[in-house]
Amino acid sequence: QHTGSSQKKPEAPVVRRLHTDGAITFLNNLQKETKAEYIIQNIQWTSCKDFTVERGQQQIEEYMSTWEFHESWLHWSDYLQEEELKYSKRYHYRVRWSIPTCRKPIPRATACIYFIIEISKIKPPTLPVEVFFILESNKLIHRPGQCRVREKWLKDIIESKRILMDSI
Repeated sequence: QHTGSSQKKPEAPVVRRLHTDGAITFLNNLQKETKAEYIIQNIQWTSCKDFTVERGQQQIEEYMSTWEFHESWLHWSDYLQEEELKYSKRYHYRVRWSIPTCRKPIPRATACIYFIIEISKIKPPTLPVEVFFILESNKLIHRPGQCRVREKWLKDIIESKRILMDSI
């Protein structure tokens, strides 16, 4: 009996190491595939001195056109407000997304993405505007060119709203 248990002890670290090595290899391969399949898109944002509310809205539309969303998604954007800060001005925009269908041309729920374009009062006016966006019901701040926007994020927001409406 003593010999049998001593034979199993060396196998456990080997199996654990194989599992760990396999997981690391899998994750490395997945990361390589992800990098190979998708390049995060961005646009050339306007300079602070050339910014207008209309230009900001046009550039948000231009940026969103780089997203790889299915053609059934529709959106509309609104300028919301200007916010005066000590060292900058922020311009707030809202983009509502939905998937209307023939059976339900008016969607029961939409998903919003809030864009903020910030114009510095202290940096050189020739620098580009700062842009970031937040998804409705989420506090994570995203920056263009630093993340891949996914349809699933919008679908999850819409689905959670549908579940809430059905429970009422």
